[in-house]
Amino acid sequence: MALQHQPTAPHHSAQDALRVLETVTRHPTGVTDTELARHTALDGERLTALLRMLRREGYVEQTADGAYVTGEALARLGSAHGREEALREKLQHTLDRLRDSVGAAVYISRYVDGEVSVTQYADGPATPKVNEWVDFRVSAHATAVGKSLLTQLDHAGRRDHLARHKMARLTSRTITSDRLLLSRLESQPPTVPVLDLQEYAVGTVCAAVPITAGSSVGCLALSLPVEHAHRLRQAADELNRSATPVLLSLAI
Repeated sequence: MALQHQPTAPHHSAQDALRVLETVTRHPTGVTDTELARHTALDGERLTALLRMLRREGYVEQTADGAYVTGEALARLGSAHGREEALREKLQHTLDRLRDSVGAAVYISRYVDGEVSVTQYADGPATPKVNEWVDFRVSAHATAVGKSLLTQLDHAGRRDHLARHKMARLTSRTITSDRLLLSRLESQPPTVPVLDLQEYAVGTVCAAVPITAGSSVGCLALSLPVEHAHRLRQAADELNRSATPVLLSLAI
C-alpha cells in the first residue's frame, strides 16, 4: 500500500509556525498579518493557514483591531513553572481532537534511553486502543510506532536496538529477518507514514509519522480494527497533516 507524499512536511510547517510565533512575541502590543508576512516572508495563503492553526491551538489571539498577540497556551508552555503539566495537558487535548477527527485511537511515542515508550494516547468506545499483548519495548520490529522510531535512528542505533531485542514472530506477517527489516527502514521516506498491517496483532492495522523535535526522537500514531483498513490511507494522511501542532508543542 503506497501512501501519498505530503506537499508540506509537518516539521517544515512547525518551523514556519515558530517563525510566526517569534515575530508575534517580539510585538507585545500586537502585529498585523501584513507585518507578519513581511517579517516572515511567508505567502498570504500559507500565513493565513498557520495563523488559523495557531489561533485554534491558543498560541495567538486576535485583538479587536485585528492585530495578533500571544495567547494563553503559549504563555503556559513558555513558563518554567508547571511547563511539564501544561505540555501534557496540551498534547492530550490535541490527541483527543485528533482521535475524533480521524476516527481512530491515537498515540504519542518516544524513544527514551534505547527503549520504545508510548507516553500518551487518546482512545474511546468507538476507537479502542491496541491491546498490548506483547510489550511494545520488545516488539518495535512489528509495530508502526517502533518502525517509525527506528527509522529516525542511524544505522548503528537500529542495529543496537535489534541486538538487544530478539525479533519474535507475532503474526504470520511479522518481519523476523533483521536484514529485511533494516533494508525496509533504510528505504522508508521520512514524509511517508510507516505502516503495520497486522504485523503486531491479527485484527489491527496501524500507521505512524515522525515528530522529532531537536535530538528527541518521537512519533505520532493511530490504530484501526482491520475491518476499517480501507480507511487507513486517508487516516494516515490526516495524521501526517495534523502532526504540526504536536511538533509545535514539543518545540516551544
